[in-house]
Amino acid sequence: MKMPELKDLSLPELNKKLRELGEELLKLQVRKQTGQVERPHVIKELRRDRARILTLINQYIEEAPSNA
Repeated sequence: MKMPELKDLSLPELNKKLRELGEELLKLQVRKQTGQVERPHVIKELRRDRARILTLINQYIEEAPSNA
């Protein structure tokens, strides 16, 4: 997922997306341990997407007091 797409999401939507990616990442990691992953590079992409989302969530949190 690209940053511009993520920047358009609200804080609850970002949290939901973070949770969904976390569940998908966990499933892929389990499958990797059993040797069933066809595309192991997807795990790296998911981890990066989660980091991008966490960065945006932290930005929301930092900006919240200044907006109040």
